[in-house]
Amino acid sequence: MTQRAFAASAIEAGFQGRLIEPGTGDYEEARKVWNGMIDRRPALIAQCKNGTDVIAAVNFGREQELVIAVKGGGHNVTGNAMCDGGIVIDLSPMRRCEVDVVRRLVRVGGGALLGDLDAATQAHGLATPVGINSTTGIAGLTLGGGIGHLMRLHGLTIDNLVAVEMVTAAGERVRAAENENTDLFWGIRGGGGNFGVVTSFTFRLHRVGPDLLSGLILYRAGRAREVLRFYRDYVSTASDKLGTIVNLRKAPPAPFIPASLRGVPVVGIIPCYCGDPAEGEKVLRPFRDLRPDLYAVEPKPFVAFQEMLNPTVPPGWRYYWKSHYLAPLSDSVIDILVAWAWRARSPRSYTLLPHMGGAVARVPEDATAFAGRDAAHAININGVWTAEDADRADDTAWTRDFFDAVTPYATGRAYINFMGNEGHERVRTAYGEAKYARLVKLKARWDAGNVFRMNQNIVPTR
Repeated sequence: MTQRAFAASAIEAGFQGRLIEPGTGDYEEARKVWNGMIDRRPALIAQCKNGTDVIAAVNFGREQELVIAVKGGGHNVTGNAMCDGGIVIDLSPMRRCEVDVVRRLVRVGGGALLGDLDAATQAHGLATPVGINSTTGIAGLTLGGGIGHLMRLHGLTIDNLVAVEMVTAAGERVRAAENENTDLFWGIRGGGGNFGVVTSFTFRLHRVGPDLLSGLILYRAGRAREVLRFYRDYVSTASDKLGTIVNLRKAPPAPFIPASLRGVPVVGIIPCYCGDPAEGEKVLRPFRDLRPDLYAVEPKPFVAFQEMLNPTVPPGWRYYWKSHYLAPLSDSVIDILVAWAWRARSPRSYTLLPHMGGAVARVPEDATAFAGRDAAHAININGVWTAEDADRADDTAWTRDFFDAVTPYATGRAYINFMGNEGHERVRTAYGEAKYARLVKLKARWDAGNVFRMNQNIVPTR
């Protein structure tokens, strides 16, 4: 019996999911993740149907001293959902979303995508704040914090998390909530996948939509300083109902963008007004008065808006990210944005600046493991290219240089979901010394052997 066959037979005891090994028909597809730069070959992929399967996979991986990776949506830029030579606990079959309309709660499987959650909740005119691409996994997004379009009014994804069910490094089922395993509940809200495998999340829901005033506003990059200064001043006093993300890039060949703008350097404003559309038209009127080259903003289903950016970030392209938090945009920072944003070699590369504040900032900084609630913006610098044009469009160097240029103006913290594989010290800096020290103690309690280390790793004390 081969080692791989032994691994499969050993885990099959009580295992109801699928086991995929190298050489089997589904292996090449099953090992793919969103970032096409990732090319890892696990010894075994355990596609789990339920929590019992997860327990079996965790126990087997730990006992055999295998590297364990956990795959929810597989969307994180690091590719840590895959490993070389170890076992992947693949939650993709666990995508069920159960909505309790009366209590305004939703219970979501650990493998669900944002699109699954949005579709289930919007059928009832409800939503919880999540990210900005519907193909993102709920698990990774939530465990890192959850920045998205609705956060200024309803908080981060973790601010709406009621409870989780998870499997620990010891292979035990636990539940964490505000009144149960409270230390663990604190840590998973921003501490990433360091403490176990979350098999289900329960979120609080809000009345949202189903139609929201949302879309895209574009200005040519030649007016970038004027537009960004106006934007800075305007959003500083904007209603919490208005969520905006600045997108600096060359306009993509999307069907809603005129041919005359495609490939042109632009400042994009992505607005989402979580309120009455007529009221939102008045709120956004100043952006229209600024004479945009495109004003494609209208009431549209929230589900459709959540899918709007999907074609610009499809699976299989190559992605390289770096990120900071920023204070309100000073003239000096705007000058750096203008100097660097359009130096990218690839027309697919872009820079996002989600506007934070509002409900995000009203939660005390020490209430959760998430760091950076006092930031005005996150900046996510995205080098994006394809395998076919890698020789002429690899934007790794551009991403790093742009990141370095912004660093003197950064707050010192970072959003871990926007970070690449940048090393232990970068993780420590992202959280800050006090919060990191608390996370280390928590890690030592729940995963002293660092079984779950394919993540932005918190190293346990020994």
